[in-house]
Amino acid sequence: MKKKLLVSLIVMLLSSLPIGAAAFASEPIVSIDIGDGGEPVGASSLTLLLVITVLSLAPAILIMMTCFTRIVIVLGFVRTSLGTPTMPPNQVLIGLALFMTLFVMSPTISQVNQQAVQPYLDGEITQTEALSKAAVPMKEFMYKQTREKDLLLFMNYTKTEKPETYQDIPLTVLVPAYAMSELKTAFQMGFMIFIPFLVIDMVVSSTLMAMGMMMLPPVMISLPFKILLFVLVDGWYLVVKSLLTSFQT
Repeated sequence: MKKKLLVSLIVMLLSSLPIGAAAFASEPIVSIDIGDGGEPVGASSLTLLLVITVLSLAPAILIMMTCFTRIVIVLGFVRTSLGTPTMPPNQVLIGLALFMTLFVMSPTISQVNQQAVQPYLDGEITQTEALSKAAVPMKEFMYKQTREKDLLLFMNYTKTEKPETYQDIPLTVLVPAYAMSELKTAFQMGFMIFIPFLVIDMVVSSTLMAMGMMMLPPVMISLPFKILLFVLVDGWYLVVKSLLTSFQT
């Protein structure tokens, strides 16, 4: 009896196999192909790697090759000279610096888009040609803001021959020289911002000492006067105007 039951079960299983195979064959098959058209898979992977590399270097490019450094340092000096270390907050200063950077760099960005990005997207030039064409407007902007002394420092260190035009200067030399020049310019502007507020601190401190109030912190008294002076002369307007004018060279 048990043998008959076992044989019947095996027959039922064998008879159900074609039905199961047919049901499995009727299921839709989804396949994913890597690559587009006739482009090799290796080229696609290389393009993706290049895009990821550029995106990872975007913060460094923003800081070292645009006017962001000068703007954010000067705005930081303004906040420090006022004696308000948390007002305006960092988010406000960085946001203002980013939008001012976009405003100042808009002509250069437009040239990069017209000369390099759009032709590359249309397939008219290769990646290498696009990078070379994109470097031309960036070099022009950085060269105008770079001091000759800073440029010669890196050229002499790398033993680079004297170029005929600024376009012949390699980016490995121009970028650090530009960053040094931006730091110097930003600190010069910061020093000029500090002077009037330093005078207020000295006057308040001398007055308190003359009145015998040596235990009273001068910062508590000078802070309202510094804020009042900054508001009366429309300080933010003057600072932003000075920053924008400093790039018109």
